[in-house]
Amino acid sequence: MAIKERVKRAENALKEKKNERLVKSVLYFTLGLIFSTGSVIDGLHPFGVSITAVSKKRYFLFSAAGAVLGSLIYGLDEHSARYICAVTIAALGALASSAFELGASPAFSMGVSFFASLVTGLVLNVKSSSPAGAYALTLSEAILSLGGAFFFYRALHSSYRRLRLKALPSNDLICIIISLTVLVINISEIRVFVFSPSIILAAFLVLTAVRFFGEGRGIILALALGFGISISGEGALFMLGALAFSALLSSLFSPLGRLASGAAFITVSAFFGIASASELSLVYTASCALGTALFLLLPQKAAARLEALNEKGRSASPDGALRQSLVLKLRFASSAMAAISESVEQVREKINDMTRRDNELKKDEIGEKEYIQREIILEKTNQIRRVASDQFYSISGMLEDLAFEFDEAEIFDSAASSKIRRLLGEHEIYPINISVIEDKFKRIRVEILTDSGTQGLDNPKLAAEIGKACSRYFDKGKITNFKNEAMLSFTERPNYRLSLGFAQHSAEGRLCGDTVKILSDSKGRSILIISDGMGKGSRAALDGAMGAGLLSKLINAGFGFDSALKIVNSALLIKSNDESLATLDVACVDLFTGKCELFKAGAPASFILRGESVIRCELTSMPAGILRGIEFARRTAVLRLDDMIVLMSDGISDVFDGALDALLSSVKELEAQSAADRIINEALAACEGKAKDDMSIIIAKLERNI
Repeated sequence: MAIKERVKRAENALKEKKNERLVKSVLYFTLGLIFSTGSVIDGLHPFGVSITAVSKKRYFLFSAAGAVLGSLIYGLDEHSARYICAVTIAALGALASSAFELGASPAFSMGVSFFASLVTGLVLNVKSSSPAGAYALTLSEAILSLGGAFFFYRALHSSYRRLRLKALPSNDLICIIISLTVLVINISEIRVFVFSPSIILAAFLVLTAVRFFGEGRGIILALALGFGISISGEGALFMLGALAFSALLSSLFSPLGRLASGAAFITVSAFFGIASASELSLVYTASCALGTALFLLLPQKAAARLEALNEKGRSASPDGALRQSLVLKLRFASSAMAAISESVEQVREKINDMTRRDNELKKDEIGEKEYIQREIILEKTNQIRRVASDQFYSISGMLEDLAFEFDEAEIFDSAASSKIRRLLGEHEIYPINISVIEDKFKRIRVEILTDSGTQGLDNPKLAAEIGKACSRYFDKGKITNFKNEAMLSFTERPNYRLSLGFAQHSAEGRLCGDTVKILSDSKGRSILIISDGMGKGSRAALDGAMGAGLLSKLINAGFGFDSALKIVNSALLIKSNDESLATLDVACVDLFTGKCELFKAGAPASFILRGESVIRCELTSMPAGILRGIEFARRTAVLRLDDMIVLMSDGISDVFDGALDALLSSVKELEAQSAADRIINEALAACEGKAKDDMSIIIAKLERNI
C-alpha cells in the first residue's frame, strides 16, 4: 500500500512539473509574440530581441518562436527579416549562456541584445544607404534592447521565495514594475471592440497590488502603468492621473474587502473618463470596468494564496505599550516562580520533619544499620529537593533578567528590520525573525534568527551592509547556534577594544584543572572567565569546564550573572555523590564606557594595572558546588585607556604571595600576551617547574578601537 502511494505521489509530482513547464513555455512564447509586435517609436521593436536573450534555458526557443512569428505578422520584408536575424542571434546567445553557464548576471544577455539589434540595424542601414538620422535611430534601438534585457532579466530571475518572505530587494521590484510597464506599452495599440487589453491588464494588476501587496506598492504600480498607457496615443494623457487616483481611492476602501475596493476604483475611473471628454474615454471606462470585474471574479483559492504572500515574513516587534505589557508579564511570572520555590521549600521541610520523626520512632524496631541507611537516603533526597527549590528561584531570576532587558530596550525599529530583510534576501538568507533594538543609551543591536543550516551568516560584508541600513557602524557578526536555529547578532562598534593575553600550565598530566572562557555579548561587553576545579588533573578539569561552560552559555543566552551562578551551583551540587566544586572569576568590561565589573565565587584576587599603580581587588566569597544559595561577591571599577585587568588562578597567586605586586609592575609596559607568558614563566621558575596546582592567567589591555 505504501509503495502504491509513493508511486502515485511521484506520478502526480511529475504531472505537476510537466504542467508547470507547459505553462512557462506558453508564457515565454506569448511574451516573445507581444514584445515583437508592439512598437515603441517610429516602428522600432527592440524588446522581442531582449526577451529572447534573457530567457531561461529550455524556454528561449519558445520566446524566439514567438518573436519570429510577431515579426512576420505584418508581412515579410527587409525590416521583418532584419528582426528575425536579430532574434536568431539572441537565441544563439541564450543557448551559449545556458551551455556555458554565463547567466549568473545580466551582463552577457545585455551584450547579446545590444549586439544583435545594433549589427542587424547597421547592415540594413548600409544596404539602404540610410541618412545619418537612421543610424542614430538604430543606436537608440540597440540601447533600448540592452535596457530591456536588464529589466527583463531581473524580473524573470527574481526569487518567488524572496517575495513570499518580504525579502525581495527594491531593485528587483522596480525591474518587475518597469517590465510590466513595457508590456503595457507594447499592447497599448491593440483594441478589441471598445476594450483595450493594456488598460484591462493595468486595472487588474493595480487592484491586485493594492489589495494584496499594500497601498504603497499599488500606487507606485499605478503611476508606472499609467505612464505607459498615457504615451500610447494622442489624448491618452489623462489616463496617468486617472489610474493613480483610482488606485489611491481603492487603497482607502481596501480594508473593507475586494468589493468595496473594486467599486471605488471603477467609480473614480468612470468619473475621469467622463470628465476627460476624450475619444478614448469610453475605451478607458469600459476597459477599467472589465479589469475590475476580473479582479472581483478572482477565485477564492487564488485570492487566499495572494493573501498568504502578504502575510508571510510579517513579524511584529514589541514597542510602546506592548513592550511594557511584556515586561509586566515577565515580572509577574518571575514573582510566581519565586512563590513556587518558597512553597516547595516549606513542603520539603515538613516532609523532612515527618520522615525524621518516623525514623526516630521506629529506630528500635528497624535496627541501627537500616536506621543509618534511611538517614542517608533522607539526606540525599533532601538535597535533591533543595536543588529543585533552588531551580525555581533560578528561573525566577532569569525571567527578571529578561524583563530588565526588554525594559531597557527603548525602540524596536521595524523600518530598519524591513530593510535588513530585503538586504539578506540578496544574500539568499531568509530569516525567521529580525529585531533591531535601540536601548536607553541610543546604542543599536541587531538580532537575526534563522534556521541552523543557513549558509552565508559568516559573510564579512554583512556587517557593513547592515550598518548602512541602520546608519551605524557594526562589528563583525556573532553567530550563536541553538538546537535547530541560529542567532546572528551585530552590535555597534564600541569606543574601546581589549588586547588579550592568555597563558596556562597543567600541574598534572595533559588536562588542566582550570578552564578559561573569553566571550563577547550582544551589548558591547567583553567577558573574561576563569573557573578552577577542585584539585588538579582530569577531575578538576571536569568541574572547571562545567562551571565555565555553563556560565558562558547562560550569559550568551542573555541571562544575568547572578541567575547563571545559581544554575551552575545547582548543577555542581547534584553532579555526583562526591564533593564537587569550582571557583568562578569573572570580569565584564563595557567597551563603550570602560566600566569593569568583577564577579568572584571563591576566586583569588584580581588586579588593575594603571600607570605606576597596581590596584588589588580581593573579595571574600564561596566557590560554586559547596552550599546552596551562594552569591557572587562583586566590585566595579572604571578602566582608563591602556589600563590592564589581570585575572589568575590560585596556582599563580599562591606561588608569589607578597612578591606578586612587584612582578605585575614589571610587566605593565609589555603587550598583553607577552605579559601573560612572562608571569607564567616566572611562576614556574619560582616553584622550580614543579607546580603544586594548575596555573592560568588572563591579561586584557584597554585600547582605542580604531
